[in-house]
Amino acid sequence: MRILIAEDDATIADGLTQSLRHSGYAVDCARTGSEADAALAAGQYDLVILDLGLPKMNGFEVLKRLRGRSSKVPVLILTALDAVSDRVRGLDLGADDYLAKPFALTELEARVRALTRRGPSGASTVLQHGDLTYDQVNRVADFAAARRQGRQQGPAGGAHVRMGRRSQHQCH
Repeated sequence: MRILIAEDDATIADGLTQSLRHSGYAVDCARTGSEADAALAAGQYDLVILDLGLPKMNGFEVLKRLRGRSSKVPVLILTALDAVSDRVRGLDLGADDYLAKPFALTELEARVRALTRRGPSGASTVLQHGDLTYDQVNRVADFAAARRQGRQQGPAGGAHVRMGRRSQHQCH
């Protein structure tokens, strides 16, 4: 699962990046609204964590442009703007969730799990090809035929394997 963090505060962006990568997500960062908009136009993400107070283009505009491209990627707004009018505006523009700063990291991680579990259009996040399944959220590959035969094999046997994630982009 690939996540874009659009956050101009380096401390928050780096902390989120470290935590989400530790949880196995591939993470890209954008420090301005225009960088976030360009990344979203060029790449495919499974989730966007979007600050509203971004320089060069605010998060509301990034969200409006994203939805204008008919993208269904889930968006979690993470911002210091905590007025009801801001929350309503963000949700009405197409955000899937809204979390005000300061926030508890464990709550943000739970919200990320919930949003990625649904997938971009509410579809299953489990891929299947023949007897092989891959759960993209929990990063587990499973070969169903081996399970049906009652064999409990380790990763070398291929019956059940937990996968890791890597990212090419650094958040600096």
